[in-house]
Amino acid sequence: MLRLTYLLVFATTLKCFPFADDISWTGWLGPKRDGQVTHFNTPSKWPEKLRKEWQTDVGDGYGTAVVSAKRIYIHSRKNNDEVIWCLDLNTGKPIWQNRYEVPFKIGGGGEPHGKGPKSNPTLANGKLFTLSITGILSAWSSDTGMLIWKKDHRSKFGKRPHPYWGATTSPLVVDNRVYLHFGSDEQGFLSSMDVDTGKEIWRNGKDGAAYSSPLYAEINGTEQIIEWNHEDLQGVEITTGNTLWKFHLPHRGTNQNMPTPSFHNGYILIGGEKRGIRKIHPHLKDNKWHVVEKWHQTRAALDMSTAVINNNHLYGLSHYGLGELFCIDINSGKIVWKGSGRSGDNATFLSTPKHVLSLLSNGNLQIIEAEGSKSKILTKYQVAESPTWAAPVLLRNRILIKDKNSLILWRLNDSKEK
Repeated sequence: MLRLTYLLVFATTLKCFPFADDISWTGWLGPKRDGQVTHFNTPSKWPEKLRKEWQTDVGDGYGTAVVSAKRIYIHSRKNNDEVIWCLDLNTGKPIWQNRYEVPFKIGGGGEPHGKGPKSNPTLANGKLFTLSITGILSAWSSDTGMLIWKKDHRSKFGKRPHPYWGATTSPLVVDNRVYLHFGSDEQGFLSSMDVDTGKEIWRNGKDGAAYSSPLYAEINGTEQIIEWNHEDLQGVEITTGNTLWKFHLPHRGTNQNMPTPSFHNGYILIGGEKRGIRKIHPHLKDNKWHVVEKWHQTRAALDMSTAVINNNHLYGLSHYGLGELFCIDINSGKIVWKGSGRSGDNATFLSTPKHVLSLLSNGNLQIIEAEGSKSKILTKYQVAESPTWAAPVLLRNRILIKDKNSLILWRLNDSKEK
């Protein structure tokens, strides 16, 4: 049962009027799902420490915060409920809150990671799209928090209607459609739905869902959804839902399909647990789609961590060496720089024109000077005292950090946020 709480008396009439200088960070790894941050004001000298502006308890979960029109939206868990929050960016105070009961029993071995939610919310078309840990997709009004529609396909997928450790893939919105892969480990489908009504437009495939998230790309003039499901990396034509190409890279045993692929200049960079990192080239030739593996780097492998691109290099965290930062030359596939081992269990990354920010799961934020083989860690900040598995949000001079139960806003310097 939904329980909507208005925490400001004017919440029902408050509208989000965008400002020309507003930051809009609308989902997993940003508006283009690539971790690229173009609005950040790089300090001439990184400060010795950050200044905490506020911290507020929002509950458990791995989903990133999203930001628009001076508001923060976040999806979390409080006891047996999943909670949708809308907070004021400058104060951290709640504007509205909605919650609903989501009982969940996690698969064995995943207990330390909690009961989610683990999918990242997406903000688009005046709506916040969330996926529960049990696999229910919901669309909420970003103004009021009211539920607009939901899609629940669990009855189609047996006794455990979601991947073993819960649903983690993040909704993708392109124009007036939302894309998501529903399903369990054994069976599922990629669905295209109308953002306003949830009505299904097309359905693709029968493969099970993975933990990875889909992204949009245009290759050889063809708009497509790139997704990594339980069996394959594939390109799906965005209008019709027809499969264009496939590259077989299945989830087997503990070799999980988790990271979101990176798209760069027509190539896809993808890595999986114990399976290294690959550069894949899907392309049209003689009116037929072909897929070529350009290189396969076996000395670095992504477990749960998604890598980002900076100046023709790929930065990420390999699970080899008990957590080792790396930089790979995208053209050659060679590892040109490594950090020290034993860095941590997981890391999330953001990329600015000259730096890569790495938030380790132990609450340590590392600033990497992104210079390929000459890369180096410039400074480190302890930004949380509890685990930080959610991706941070980098504003112009501030950074949002989600730890186990709270959301924290840090300022990098004393200049005013614009």
